[in-house]
Amino acid sequence: MTVIADERITSVLEAAEGVLAKRAGTAVRLDGPEDLGGTGRSTVIRARVLDNPVSLDRTVVVKAFDQQTPASQVLREIASYRYATALPTRSRPGPQLLASELEARILVLTDLGHGRPMVELLGSNDADEVERGVSAWGQALGRMHAATLGGEEDFRTLMHISGKDRGGTASRIFASDGGIVDEAAASVDAYEQILERIDVELPAGARETLENSLRLFDEGDFRAFSPADVGPENILINGDGVQFMDYEWGEFRDAALDVAYALATFPARLAVDVVPERLELEKSLADAWRGEVKPLWPSISDRGLAERIFHARALWVWLSTYWLIRGDSSGHDWALHTTDARVVLSRWADLADSGDSYDVGGEFIDAADRMQEALRIYWFG
Repeated sequence: MTVIADERITSVLEAAEGVLAKRAGTAVRLDGPEDLGGTGRSTVIRARVLDNPVSLDRTVVVKAFDQQTPASQVLREIASYRYATALPTRSRPGPQLLASELEARILVLTDLGHGRPMVELLGSNDADEVERGVSAWGQALGRMHAATLGGEEDFRTLMHISGKDRGGTASRIFASDGGIVDEAAASVDAYEQILERIDVELPAGARETLENSLRLFDEGDFRAFSPADVGPENILINGDGVQFMDYEWGEFRDAALDVAYALATFPARLAVDVVPERLELEKSLADAWRGEVKPLWPSISDRGLAERIFHARALWVWLSTYWLIRGDSSGHDWALHTTDARVVLSRWADLADSGDSYDVGGEFIDAADRMQEALRIYWFG
């Protein structure tokens, strides 16, 4: 990382110092900013703590949003971090929130350190190493889901409190705010247009499968907290294990959506030599997750769970296809988003293979095969 110094960074540091000072009741000084990237609408930096009146770590991470970011999105991330920080240490999905201010659009978080990005681990040629990594990923998801099952009202309360922190204007904080739910719904609404554009017919029940999967955002037997984008690009592995980052769209939803999201996004990151092990790696991730949540979710059979994950995965693959066909190359920093047609084709092929392997999916396996072939012709002739 590079130490940086410009007007924007100076402003972010000063704002972070002010937020930390309010928490500590005394001045806090930050210096030595390092650019950790961001989403285009946010600035993320690591900074050294020069004065340490409240036993802060030697470094902190500061995330600041620009003025174009909807306040509801900043509010959601603050509430999500507050909620996750209150979880038992073993079940915390990522960094802890040290301080925040909605009006300033800024959060100060604990520093996870440099660690190892999940993307790097998945690119290893050592299949055993990759298997350990995806198993740890599944376990971390399961611990988070198990710890937050039944906690939706607590999260809603935090959303209200965080909204009131900005002067009592907490209305519509549960309303749709342009996140992944809206995008997924829009993709299903465009079902007929997409099929017409790529010139393909799908089995009669294909759209119903996608519509049923949409309900997992609002319904489902196992509603648990999710940071939303739990793909490999948002995962760091450090001494405490797998850490999830970026809670901008944190929400409660059926946990099967998170497992399906992981399964849909990680194969594209595998090294060529490890790709033949993909189905076994998928099983390792799903089994590790199931091992953490099954004591709390005994009512669902293994087959029923596999079916639910398959259908949720179909929705994610459909959404990534919608984005690419629409020509949307900006505005999405989700791990699911790609501008590479080959990745989308592979996702359809992987979906069909997974359905065959677990004997689930029904006629949507045929739909996946048809989509893959139609998209190949559409993009490559």
